[in-house]
Amino acid sequence: MVAWQGRFRFPLYLRIWLAVVAAVAVLTIAFSYLWRLNADNQPPEREVVIRNEVGDILGQVMTRPVRVPGEGYEFQVAMNDGRNLVVQFPPRPRRPGEGPPGRSWFRGPTGLLWILIIAALAVAIGAYPIIRRLTQRLDDLRLGVERWGEGDLSTRIQEDGSDELAFLAQRFNHAAERVETLLKSHKSLLANASHELRSPLARIRMGVELIGPEVSPAFQTEIRRNIAELDQLIDEILLASRLDAKESDIGTVEALDLTGLAAEECARAGAELAPTGDGRPLIVRGVAKLLRRAIRNLLENARRYSRGPVSVELGREGGLAVMRVRDHGPGVPPAERERIFEPFYRLAGASELHGGVGLGLALVRSITQRHHGSVQCEDQEGGGACFVLRLPSETS
Repeated sequence: MVAWQGRFRFPLYLRIWLAVVAAVAVLTIAFSYLWRLNADNQPPEREVVIRNEVGDILGQVMTRPVRVPGEGYEFQVAMNDGRNLVVQFPPRPRRPGEGPPGRSWFRGPTGLLWILIIAALAVAIGAYPIIRRLTQRLDDLRLGVERWGEGDLSTRIQEDGSDELAFLAQRFNHAAERVETLLKSHKSLLANASHELRSPLARIRMGVELIGPEVSPAFQTEIRRNIAELDQLIDEILLASRLDAKESDIGTVEALDLTGLAAEECARAGAELAPTGDGRPLIVRGVAKLLRRAIRNLLENARRYSRGPVSVELGREGGLAVMRVRDHGPGVPPAERERIFEPFYRLAGASELHGGVGLGLALVRSITQRHHGSVQCEDQEGGGACFVLRLPSETS
């Protein structure tokens, strides 16, 4: 997922819903502003004419009506004789049985404002479940892709509806099923091929042991070296296949002393060990045979290229147990310090006579990742390479 990995961004459904609410709010404010402008304007001038019974004009004026609360509208009219009269239009009389007019929020200049506010709330409340339903399917699709990308190849997305999202979910499920089938076939082929190769290897080894004295010892040694290399290749392919399958059982996870594991492998490889300065054990949780294999691969890789002694240093960095394997070889160019962890990758100029099958460092990375750790190659003063392995530690 990531993230949200997505996961620290503002959710899509909230952004769409807030966009709708903001649009309605802007519309409400605009209408309210226009209504207020209209309400604040004075009514237009009207001509008022007062005549007598024979039709003579007694008074005439252009004026604006004045609203008197409770009494209606009034007009001031200047008569011809100099007097001023007030012409009043009283409120509409109530019908029989009609009560006094109450104050309503929907009357007067603010009536439209309240209507717009209620309409905006109705749109906001009504739009939320619709938008959430649409974006929930997008969230399901995102979560499914994240799980599938993390290695859960059995992940499938529910295919609801008949729109573009349903079609996208259908195509994703189809692609995921094909990829899962291909990977299962690939792993099955590797496992079967590795198993079948062991039988002829055993026969070749037996034949070498039965070779007569006329064959030179150097030739026998070369055959044995090739057989050992094939046997190591098969073993590492099988281990890499199990590590790639996240659902596979890799062994019993337990609390282990990394110092003890490193000491055993250093004694086996003839490397120098520098334990932690405080003398306390470095406790990590993991599978003993896998961590021992990772340490062994790092030591064999260092011994293969080093022109001097190989040393191992143990320490702590925060909540991590750190192991550094140092050699005095030609080192690793900065541009290739990531590629050396790829399967079957060899540095330029490396010869097969050095030994190894190109999977040792790839297995180290796979093992550390399965233990929630990391491994990388760093610079070292005086030349050579320094491989740093970091694992979560239960002691600090």
